[in-house]
Amino acid sequence: MIKTLWQGMKRRYRRYTFLAPLIVVLEVLMDVSIPYVMSLLINNGIGKGDIGYVLRYGLLMVGLSIVSLLFGILSVRLGTMAGTGFSKGVRERLFHKVQDFSFASADRFSIASLVTRLTTDVGNVEMAFTMCLRMLVRSPVMLVSATAMALFMNARLAAVFLLAIPLIGFSFFYIILRAYPLFQQMLERMDGLNGRVQENLNAIRVVKALVREDYEIERFEQQAQDLKEAQIRAERLLIWNQPVMNLAMYACMIAISWFGGILIVQGQMETGDLMSFISYVTQILMSLMMLSRIFIVLITSRASAMRIVEVLDTPVDLNDDAADPALAPQDGSIVFEGVGFGYYGEERLILNDINLSIRAGETVGIIGGTGSAKSTLVQLIPRLYDVQRGRVLVGGHDVRDYKFETLRGAVAMVLQKNVLFSGSVRENLRWGNEQATDEELEAACRAAQAHDFVTELPQGYDTELGQGGVNLSGGQRQRLCIARALLCKPKILILDDSTSAVDTLTDSRLRAALSERHQGVTTLIIAQRISSLTNADRIVVMEGGRIEAVGTHEQLLESSAIYREVYETQLKGVA
Repeated sequence: MIKTLWQGMKRRYRRYTFLAPLIVVLEVLMDVSIPYVMSLLINNGIGKGDIGYVLRYGLLMVGLSIVSLLFGILSVRLGTMAGTGFSKGVRERLFHKVQDFSFASADRFSIASLVTRLTTDVGNVEMAFTMCLRMLVRSPVMLVSATAMALFMNARLAAVFLLAIPLIGFSFFYIILRAYPLFQQMLERMDGLNGRVQENLNAIRVVKALVREDYEIERFEQQAQDLKEAQIRAERLLIWNQPVMNLAMYACMIAISWFGGILIVQGQMETGDLMSFISYVTQILMSLMMLSRIFIVLITSRASAMRIVEVLDTPVDLNDDAADPALAPQDGSIVFEGVGFGYYGEERLILNDINLSIRAGETVGIIGGTGSAKSTLVQLIPRLYDVQRGRVLVGGHDVRDYKFETLRGAVAMVLQKNVLFSGSVRENLRWGNEQATDEELEAACRAAQAHDFVTELPQGYDTELGQGGVNLSGGQRQRLCIARALLCKPKILILDDSTSAVDTLTDSRLRAALSERHQGVTTLIIAQRISSLTNADRIVVMEGGRIEAVGTHEQLLESSAIYREVYETQLKGVA
């Protein structure tokens, strides 16, 4: 796990990671030296009335304190830089990993869970890493150094605090063993709460339209209550740590003051030695308290680290390592040869024995009932999923022979869910082509029947869109997404039910514009309305993950009972 997280750290931050503990060790050595110098000052200076001795050793103590302070500042700076660099590397690797996910891999994790892992979990790991560089180095070094000096000062008196260590150790390890699973449950509850908030905010219009605010509030409060209870269970165990440590520390201080005072009365110990000894005992017990705190942080961050590593270790089930970088589709022809595909492997195929050949420049409509795997079929073309059986060819070559960037650059796809990003209309359109000119933007919008409504927006193409394009209607979002796809200048254009939110007239104008201005582009149109497909060169009818029939509109009316039934049903609906 540590090796996996460490791999993303850049060299400059690794240097800080090694320097910070070294500076911490020097800081501790200064701190440990000060009580010993203080004992000499009290015994030989104040005790004997030697003002010169007091001044010299007093200045030495001040010097040691200043050097310790400077080392402390430097170690904090180096540790912070190393910690932020570490979290930056982990967060970048996580984000890059998610970008490499296939649709199948992305389906394994919820969006809310991935957001929590990129934010809360990375923050927890960063805090643990930064504390390790200082506290996990400072505490053991201080513990060993201060114990050695305490034994040097008075070995018999040192036995008092040595008796407290087993009590502290027992409570410490008990907390470690019990706390981890509780914090793991807490993070899972946090995932659930984040998912509830995200879902509610994304569907806030639906919630208000159906007057379900009270229902959503009740569900949110229940999940917030579950998270609170999980946090209480985890924190209830941790709150015992501080009282146990304080009990041990104050008991030791009282005992040492008592027995040390007896030794001074008996002439077996000097006053300066006792004060120095108390300082060392304080350092020892504070070191133990810091150790307990850092291990508690490590317990809480371990659950976060495991969740991060789970994402990083997810195997990339789609890669283009064996692809030919020089190979590019020469045309938009598509061939499905005996294709079989299932989201859960070959045991549960949802596409069976698909054989279909589409010529370059052909317009093909795809129609079928809900669950007939229409969208899944077209998602195999840009290799968003890999087939389990058979193969898919684009431009005469298996899609697995192309680099992802080359293949997907030749295939423009408008998915069922129309996604726009925060920013202006112009910026959103240029996702399709960063170098597109204003003339090209306008031409694409005219073809997609979007230019007219864009020019009516307050700032036209420079109008800022809310997240997801919430200040546009569903039909407007669809048309902008189509325009964005057209700017890619693809060889294959896939419209996955992308005109469902536009009226019939706009739909017909859109199809006419595509046919006129984008000749030579292979176009696949998935639609529920037969009227959107009547002018297609061919129409594919799908049923239960299989191709039931292929032909023109007229041919299918005669040969396909399914197609004819859908047509007649829609015709009656229009009537």
